[in-house]
Amino acid sequence: MSNALEVKNLRKSYGDFRLGSVSFTLPAGYIMGFVGQNGAGKTTTIRCILNMAAREDGEISIYGLDSIKDELAVKQELATVFDEIFFVDAWRVSEVEKAIKGFYSRWDGKTYADFIRKFDLPPKKQVKELSRGMKMKLMLAAAMSHGAKLLILDEPTSGLDPVARDELLDILREYIADGEKSVFFSTHITSDLERSADFITLIDHGAIFYTGTKDGLLEHFSIVKGGKAELTDELKKKLIGVSVTSSGFNGMIRNADARGLPGGIVTEQPDIDEILVHISKGGNAS
Repeated sequence: MSNALEVKNLRKSYGDFRLGSVSFTLPAGYIMGFVGQNGAGKTTTIRCILNMAAREDGEISIYGLDSIKDELAVKQELATVFDEIFFVDAWRVSEVEKAIKGFYSRWDGKTYADFIRKFDLPPKKQVKELSRGMKMKLMLAAAMSHGAKLLILDEPTSGLDPVARDELLDILREYIADGEKSVFFSTHITSDLERSADFITLIDHGAIFYTGTKDGLLEHFSIVKGGKAELTDELKKKLIGVSVTSSGFNGMIRNADARGLPGGIVTEQPDIDEILVHISKGGNAS
């Protein structure tokens, strides 16, 4: 299986923030969600992948091409969509193609026109007149019309209504249907990950907490609940994001550490939201 994206030992510092030895791999033909709380390092990692920020160490390759040595070739193989549109407000939908097609050697006008029709985008409307959902579709139409094999999105569903989010996720699944293209996207909306992502990389305070399949993440942890008397010092060391109240405790534990728990403790499988919440509270992240 070839890899769409490989990040190895990526390092980058900004003031007090440090991205430390970040490594993960996205196989070709799949969708990877990139998650973590605000300030965890998601945008910094994406900026380094796109060479918008100079990394201090590490290697990044896209479909086998080095992101620095082969930068021009790499830029033809990837497309990006951010949470804010970067087209000029006064451009009409029909004018966007003229403005950007010269940057791409494999630009396909027919594909772009097909997407404009499929997305019901009004050619004569200016960018500033479009709804947020329509702006996102316009950026996707442009991103997917030059033969790019890797689509990188930073918070693409932020601010979209449920219908528009649903449509966007369908578009991403169609995009990778040929088994050659891949999607890497960051998001705070974990329900989108549960529906669309095959792989998840979870970053916390500049370090990778988990990278692997979505199912693997959900099967890797358990939520544990019990009375205060059952919260021993040994158990507390194993818990992630533990909360203690007068009636008992609630925390998350790696399933490998959950063997031999006292009989009074209840265990439940967490969803992605619960995993993120417990990680944000801190605790054992080894």
